[in-house]
Amino acid sequence: MKKDEFAYVWTDKKRTLFGLPISFTRYFLTETKFITRTGFLSVDEDEIDLYKITDKKVRFPFFQRMFKCGSIIIYSRDADTPSKEIHCIKNVRQVSELLDKYLNIMRDKYGIRGRDMINFHDHYDDVDTSNDFDII
Repeated sequence: MKKDEFAYVWTDKKRTLFGLPISFTRYFLTETKFITRTGFLSVDEDEIDLYKITDKKVRFPFFQRMFKCGSIIIYSRDADTPSKEIHCIKNVRQVSELLDKYLNIMRDKYGIRGRDMINFHDHYDDVDTSNDFDII
């Protein structure tokens, strides 16, 4: 794959020992997708459309904080990737805000919000109505 095929907004590698990017896991953010590429000889790519993301969480584990890194956990309505952890990246707060920016742009483009994708049900579904019409 040519590097120029996508206009990447952000890219980074998973950081390992001492916060160094010595890993075969690479993260890419475009205006419409979040892509994770893993592997050296055999390469796997996983894409999540930004509008399918329902929630995210930022984590700062102790050893990652020591090297000014953190992780972002993304929850989505993607069929094959309901959750994805972006492990040990630099500038995690800026990346989270950048993700929010493009996430909101894509949601506005498609006219949806995160709550629109969650299967809510009426509170009446939990009530047993089979005995409402008892014959006396």
